[in-house]
Formats: sequence, C-alpha cells, structure tokens
Amino acid sequence: MRIARFSIDGNVAFGAVEGEGPDGLVLDIIKGIPYAEFELSGTKVPLSKVRLLPPVLPNKVVAIGRNYAEHAAELGNEVPDVPVAFFKPTTSVIGSGDVIEYPSFSNELHHEAELAVVIGRMCREVPRERVKDVIFGYTCANDVTARDAQKREKQWARAKGFDTSCPLGPWVETDLDPHDLTIQATVNGEQRQLGRTSDMIRSIEDLVVHITEAMTLLPGDVILTGTPAGVGPLHVGDEVAVTIEGIGTLTNKVIKRG
Repeated sequence: MRIARFSIDGNVAFGAVEGEGPDGLVLDIIKGIPYAEFELSGTKVPLSKVRLLPPVLPNKVVAIGRNYAEHAAELGNEVPDVPVAFFKPTTSVIGSGDVIEYPSFSNELHHEAELAVVIGRMCREVPRERVKDVIFGYTCANDVTARDAQKREKQWARAKGFDTSCPLGPWVETDLDPHDLTIQATVNGEQRQLGRTSDMIRSIEDLVVHITEAMTLLPGDVILTGTPAGVGPLHVGDEVAVTIEGIGTLTNKVIKRG
C-alpha cells in the first residue's frame, strides 16, 4: 500500500494512494494515523487536487554515509569499518514538489539519491530477525549536501542539516522487498546516478541493528541508507528527481535562498 500525507482546504491527512498514472491517482482518506491499525474512510480525492507533504514528520532522521563502495571511492574515501551515522534535523525535511533552498554558505551543492526506511513502531536494541517487524515502509530521499562545507568542517551538521536538505516522498510504500531495487537521480531530465540497493555495503537489517543499539527509534523516524555513485552538482533553477523502483519519483526544484 502507498501511504501519502497531504493537505487540502487547510486540512492535513493521510491517505492510501490508489490507481495508476498521473491522471488516475486518487487518495482514500485514512481514519487516524497509519502506524497503528487503521480504516479507510471511503472518501476519495484526486491526487491532482491536493498538495503532497513530506510523507512522515520524523522525530529524527538518521543517515548513513559511505554505504556504497563506488560512492566512497568517487569522493576519495575508504569504506569505513563501521557505519558512519549522522543526523538531519526535522527542519531539513520537505516533500515532493517543495523547493530546495541553496544555502548561502555553500558554492557546491550536491544531490544524493537514497532509499529511506520509515520506522513504524517504537523500538530499541532490535534483533536482526525482528527488523522487518519495526519497519513501516520505504520512500525516496535526497540527502542534499553542501559538499564544500562537508570538506572544510569536521562535523557534517551544517553541510547536511541545513533547511530543505532532506526531501522525502512522494509517499511511503509499505509492501516492498527493498533488497534489490533500481535507484536513480536525474537533473533536468539527465541521468546522474544509477545503482541498485543490492550494492549496499551494509544491509537495512545491519543498519537498524546498529542504530538501535544506541538509540530508540519512534514511529515515523527515518533512516537514510546511503547513496550510489554519481553524485554531482545542483544549481539554482535545476530540477532534481529521485526515482526508486516500486516506490515512485521524488521531484524538487532548486531556488536561491531568499
């Protein structure tokens, strides 16, 4: 099931996405929130009549760096012995169709297409065999990075945590095997990144176990699983799209921060 979060007439709701094709998609509004058992209301609205929002409002976004060997190599980095984890704040999260604001402190903004894992229940110290039980679903992500700031600052908080640096969407797919999916990024229609989730150095199970050894994850929290090779520059006016097989396409335009 595809679960979207959206606004219409000033109201915010979750809905199940039904139908196919850009003109045939409708939302069946969900009663309540989707992390527990829920019912579909039967009230349906065309997707074209709503504004898509970030599909979740995470308490935290835990991102993993250098989880694809070719991406680590293209930036001159070694594959780390343990996963490199960092945070992106909630203020970095935007949805499909929202704008990425080019930060004033950077002259080298990069796209990073990623598979995002959405957590469905509170969990800590999750054993490997229980990982699938705590996952709500999967969505597309773009770990937008101020690469020059990342290079000159020892911590990545500004480089990867600035406002609008974490596009998520367009919705969460709850019924998906994430282990061998095509993941790609285009800029103005030109392909930049193309990889497969099977190329991850550490699997989703490895990442959930590693992260929850240290912290509690809450419903709606997000894990970014790393990016394949091909990261590259974004400029004001560019339109960047992240497409993941079985999920859909996350699209955002880059503007100058006002």
